[in-house]
Amino acid sequence: MTRVKKLFPVAMTLVGLSLSATACSAQEWAKAALDKSPRHGEYVTLTEANGRKVQAWIVYPEVKDKVPVVVMIHEIFGLSDWAREMADEVAGAGYIVVEPDLLSGLGPAQGAAAPAAAAAAGMPMDHAHMQMEQGSAGAAFVPAMPGGTAAFPDQSAVVKAVSALPDAQVLGDLDAAADYGKKLPAASGELSVAGFCWGGGKSFLFATHRKDLSAAFVFYGPPPSVDAMKNITAPVYGFYAGKDARISATVPQTVIDMKAAAKVYDPVTYTGAGHGFMRAGEAPEADAPNSAAQAEGFRRLVKLLGGVR
Repeated sequence: MTRVKKLFPVAMTLVGLSLSATACSAQEWAKAALDKSPRHGEYVTLTEANGRKVQAWIVYPEVKDKVPVVVMIHEIFGLSDWAREMADEVAGAGYIVVEPDLLSGLGPAQGAAAPAAAAAAGMPMDHAHMQMEQGSAGAAFVPAMPGGTAAFPDQSAVVKAVSALPDAQVLGDLDAAADYGKKLPAASGELSVAGFCWGGGKSFLFATHRKDLSAAFVFYGPPPSVDAMKNITAPVYGFYAGKDARISATVPQTVIDMKAAAKVYDPVTYTGAGHGFMRAGEAPEADAPNSAAQAEGFRRLVKLLGGVR
């Protein structure tokens, strides 16, 4: 299947979390690209092992055969327009993508008090009355249900909430997404995970937890503990930025630790790119290094997944 890639030239570098949050909150370009997509995307409500309800965005490719599933993990900025647009791009390469909103059930509901939202958080979404609305965190067209990324008042609140998510809950939500995806009639049974920023670290963590992964793709995320690495069964592929010492400085030791654990770890660092280049490289004001890293990173991801279908 032919994939149409949107690359935008010119100049911008992300220089830290506050600037990243500002850039992330205005994603009209991502929303516009998503609106033009010919692929079928929809929200579904998943149920994890303990009964927690998790909202997820799922996108299907336009193919005739059964295809692998990719569980996608959003950035620290939540299920934003770009997060959903990235899922759509991977689906355009021929894969089913399931991307859970890991803030599902959290935050105040629209027009309701926080206690009421908490009480309702475990209830399934009423698909018959689902409404799409613009979220203040750049998460357009999010179903009006208690909690979720769009329920937070601003981007800083989203960042704070995502940062506070307990690993056990995150892993449970990701398990629900993986189990749901594998059971889809259109799915081949093959499963991978890809995450970005905070989600990149959780992708690496999920690889220590989930035994049926074919691969884990870590985009500028930190590694798990050395002790947890022994549990990894799938190859881990890293995508890092040359101007992101906070994360990229962890790569040499991770190479040593993964080798000592006899695990496959293949990192690539993109010279001149900054943290978040997969998003920043698509923005209208993207600078050349971020734009190049975004294009090269996507090509590598698709090639490792098995190529365009």
